[in-house]
Parts: sequence; C-alpha cells; structure tokens
Amino acid sequence: MRGILRRTALLTAVVALTAGTATAAERDKSPVKRPKVAVIGTGGTIAGVSESRVDFQDYQSGKIPVSELVGDLEPEVNGIADVSTVQFGNKGSGSYSIADFRELTLAVDNALRTNDAAVVTTGTDTMEEFAYWLDLTVRSDKPVVLTGAMRPWTVLGTDGPANLYNAIQLAASRKTTCFGSVIMLNDEIQAAREVRKTDALRMDTFNSGASGSLGVVDQDRVRINRAPARVEKCGRSSWRTPFDVGRIAEKDLPKVEIAYSYQSAGGEAVKAFADAGADGVVTAGTGAGGVSSSMSAARTDATKQGVVFASTTRTGNGAVYDKESGGAVVGAADLSPQKARILLLLALAKTDDVPTIRSWFTTLGTAEFTKRG
Repeated sequence: MRGILRRTALLTAVVALTAGTATAAERDKSPVKRPKVAVIGTGGTIAGVSESRVDFQDYQSGKIPVSELVGDLEPEVNGIADVSTVQFGNKGSGSYSIADFRELTLAVDNALRTNDAAVVTTGTDTMEEFAYWLDLTVRSDKPVVLTGAMRPWTVLGTDGPANLYNAIQLAASRKTTCFGSVIMLNDEIQAAREVRKTDALRMDTFNSGASGSLGVVDQDRVRINRAPARVEKCGRSSWRTPFDVGRIAEKDLPKVEIAYSYQSAGGEAVKAFADAGADGVVTAGTGAGGVSSSMSAARTDATKQGVVFASTTRTGNGAVYDKESGGAVVGAADLSPQKARILLLLALAKTDDVPTIRSWFTTLGTAEFTKRG
C-alpha cells in the first residue's frame, strides 16, 4: 500500500512539474513586444523601377509604394519591428519644395506620437538636405533615420532592400535617441549635420569627412562609435531647436539662395538674388570662405538692402569661422553651402536680427561638445 502511495505521489509530482514546465514554455512563447517603427515614403531611387535588371542608372524613380517596399522585406522585418507605412509622396528628392519639407516635418512628428521611431525613405540627390532639415525641425527626440538607394529596387545588386532593412533595424534599436536625424546607407550610420553625398554613382557615396561615421550596422548588430554633440542636451527642453515649423506659416518661409565663387567671379548673381527679393544668400567661397572682389562688392551692397549672408567654403572640408564683426555676413563653420542655406532659411523664418542668427550659427550650427572634464 505504501508503495502504491509513493508511486502515486511521484506521479502527481511529475504531472505538477510537467504542468509547470508547460506553463513556463507557454510564457516563453508569448509574443515579445516589438518596437513600433513608422516608415514614411517620399520616393527616390529606392522606389525606382527599371526596364531591365541591368539598368542601373536608367530608370524611373518614385514608382513603388513604400508599403510594397516594406512588404518585400517580410517576414524577416517582422522579427525586428512592428512596421507601419505612410506614403508622404513618391518622386525624386529634388522635386520637393521647402514648403513640402515643412509638411514632412509635421508628418514625422505626427508619426512619432504613436511610434517608437521613424524611417524616412527618400532620393539621395538631396538626402543630406532632407536630413538636416528634419534634424533642425523635428520636435521629438525619438530616432529619425533616413535611407534610400543608389540603385533602383528592380535591378541586380540593388542596395535598396538592405538599406531599408538596416534603417528599420537601426530605428528599432533606439540607439540614436536624442541624436537628431541620421542617415543609414551602405551599412554606415551618418549624422545629418555632417553627412554629404560625394559620388554621383557609387554606392559608398555618403560620408562625413573628418568627423567620421557614427557607427555601423553589421547584420543584427548595431554598433554606435560616437554621437552628435546635441546629445549633451538629451532630456532637456533645450534639446529642441527654436525652429518649430508648426508655428511657422508656409507664407513666412523666406527665400534663400546660394552663390558660388570662383576665379574672377562677377557680382551679378548676388545682385540678381537681392533684386529678386532674396532674404538671405549663402556664398560658397574659395578656401576659408573667400569671394572675388566683384562678388564682395555686390555682397556689401546687398547687405544694405537687408540681405543676410552666410559664408561657407566650396572645398568640402574645413570651416569658415565667424568673425563676429557685427556685419550681416555670418560664418557657417563647417556646414556645406546647402546645409548653411537650410539653417539660414529657418533662422530668417524666425527673425531678421543678425546677432540672433549669428548666435544660432555659432551654437546650433556647430558640431562641438561644450562640456569639459
């Protein structure tokens, strides 16, 4: 009898243990909450369609809906994020206006209200301008990742699917929280402020010059090696720039142009911009911001008409430091001409006070850390 009781007790214990194990296994199989990532499509080469699989440069950009691009990444992408899509537009990046940029910022901020991160797909031609605009205007500190492709989606060896997958993976990792906007192409992560397109055709076209990349995505590893200076202000209201486009009407977006200097450059371009009502002009100067004597004279005349200038270098590297001379020519540090234009445009949308604009260029416009020790 005692043997029967012992066997019964043992069987009961085994059943109980098995039930407990089954419950634990069931718990292990319960769905893991995935980060929510919104992919906002604007078109570009990544959404391009070619007539043949070897038309690497001859294709129509902005043809495939972003929902189809993401759909092509399933089921793998479902393992890293809960992805939703928004079709903002579907055309080449150069076809968007500054007014469109304003609407894109509002779309990104709206997506980030209910998502953990956002990915923006766009053409690479003006991707650095898209990225820097969003860097300066998005109010949320959640990750914003831009990506695209140098080859259309439909050719052999296209870089689009890997770039989009890695951008979603980077966004889902949330490792770039408070970084502002970043670009993810060719497995490399670049800060919006420093990144530049450096080759018209090659897939490794984007780099950040002397600043270097922020990190890389190696298969399922997101490795961050450095951070933009703005992370110093993470968690503080000062992390946000003054450029809240929700408070800037489309009609208040100013006209800002770029004038390129070269040997014996005339001043006609600067004069024409001023006469056409430009509020600001960026000069892409030689060396450390130099312009020809004719262009310099035209610039002086234009400042008397109230035009504000930002001085940059056409070299691609190095800085034009502000001389704080009190004039209407502001040094743009190491911002490229096209990015200095974005900052000057947003600054002029807020104020025409040159000292204030200068202060933004010498703080927001630089990549320097301010903390010591």
